[in-house]
Amino acid sequence: MGTLRGRTALVTGGSRGIGRGIAERLAREGARVAVHYAEREAAAKETVAAIEAAGGSAFAIGARLGEPGDAEALWAAFDERADGLDILVNNAGISVDGGGIAATTAEEFDRVQAVNVRAPFFVIQRGLSRLREGGRIVNLSSGLAHRAGMMPDLVAYSMTKAAVDALTKALARELGPRRITVNAVAPGVVDTEMNARMELGDPEQRAAIAGMSPLGEVATPAYIADVVAFLASADSRWVTGQSIDATGGALL
Repeated sequence: MGTLRGRTALVTGGSRGIGRGIAERLAREGARVAVHYAEREAAAKETVAAIEAAGGSAFAIGARLGEPGDAEALWAAFDERADGLDILVNNAGISVDGGGIAATTAEEFDRVQAVNVRAPFFVIQRGLSRLREGGRIVNLSSGLAHRAGMMPDLVAYSMTKAAVDALTKALARELGPRRITVNAVAPGVVDTEMNARMELGDPEQRAAIAGMSPLGEVATPAYIADVVAFLASADSRWVTGQSIDATGGALL
């Protein structure tokens, strides 16, 4: 513990689910964490309170992503509380209801693209002047970026995560001279509110999802947060431009 002491991190969508797990994990390593939220201010404050109760340091910042001026609003809120950044985790993302290409409306398609692709692109662009030399960028991708055919009803979502992987590789090359590493983490099914449609509370359904992994489990946010913590640390200094499979082997 303490591998990130003296570092400042920003986790988008850090108020719940995987984002909260990441925020709490980075804080346990000593980072001061900006917990971003879009609408759930109370949840973000709960995350901050949990971090502080465990002896860590955090603060909440609000900005709706996927809208004009979103990156500027996010960084303006960040600048009021911090001076410079070491770790940027682009976790915030949304999905769309299943149904495949035939059932996806233009509005749904545009919204998922705006939040999952456009927002992290410009959050990174506007944040580069704040990101210190030797910093870390970690983008949340998905196992569906590599095996979209597993859930064809989520084609629009899968497309956005493939774009995140492309962004990750391009930025790793561009930012390498600044010793900034850029990687992605690609989870499978994780027991979060976002995956409520998976009905993980049903024992039979949970067992079926667990059976997708040779490890026989359904991931929790902590499983993904541990991978992100490694990529945020100095131990990952020779890893960049990668999309780390965090599906528990579900794509084997």
